[in-house]
Amino acid sequence: MIGKIIWKILEYFPDKFYLSLLFKKRLGYKMDWKNPKTFNQKLQWMKLYDKNPLYSLCADKIAVRSFVAAAIGEQYLVPCLGVYDRAEDIDYNALPERFVLKCNHGAKLNIICKDKSKLDIPAANAALNKWLKIRFWHQKREYHYKAIKPRIICEQYMEDENSDTLNDYKIFTFAGKPYMIQVDLDRFGEHRRNIYDTNWNLLDVEISFPKGEDIPKPSILDRMLDCAKKLAEGFAEVRVDFYVVNGKLFFGEMTFFSGAGFSKYDPPSFERQLGDLLILPDGEK
Repeated sequence: MIGKIIWKILEYFPDKFYLSLLFKKRLGYKMDWKNPKTFNQKLQWMKLYDKNPLYSLCADKIAVRSFVAAAIGEQYLVPCLGVYDRAEDIDYNALPERFVLKCNHGAKLNIICKDKSKLDIPAANAALNKWLKIRFWHQKREYHYKAIKPRIICEQYMEDENSDTLNDYKIFTFAGKPYMIQVDLDRFGEHRRNIYDTNWNLLDVEISFPKGEDIPKPSILDRMLDCAKKLAEGFAEVRVDFYVVNGKLFFGEMTFFSGAGFSKYDPPSFERQLGDLLILPDGEK
């Protein structure tokens, strides 16, 4: 308890000091601000010194839809059922039996409704309104989230008729070029994480979670990589996420500073390998 209180206080210290402490605590080695080399070090540097306004637009789960439509087409967007400034604005009677509610200004702020008749609406509204007040950017200093006005988006519930699970394909790009693909397996059970190259070879590496069994290559991998390339154009690094539903490709989200720059890589040389791929933009060093 005392440790949590101290870290809560430390959140209000200057960015560089706080991130240096958090980096050492999370990853076990020092942050190098003057000459960052590893992927995580470079992501920390970018959080403070790379103020590209497009990061906020693309991280906003609502605003990014126009960006995606212009870059690759509206057909890749999950249908939007509504956008709301507060939970009380949601007309649940007008929504289908299945839907997904998300806050647009952070991660893991989702309500997945598979049966509206069983949804505790007051509890859902309380959670959404609580999430809207979260300063998601503050704890890990992901400042691109700060410029996003917190809102709620309701999207169509996506279900693949050929599978009980919906795989999320996370494509890491560097200088606009896809480099590897992360697939999370059994996220709410025995969480496993596979890393593939762009030819769908399972790599003998791990990012924060153990490697799982090999899974089949998605039939539309080439189109997925092409879409990721178009969306990533002009960015030093960005992770572009997609779903494949009934053979069709859908955009998930764009994530800058994957894992907030605190993911654990095994072997450690893989973290340095990714760091070598990330060319930092001009900024303070």
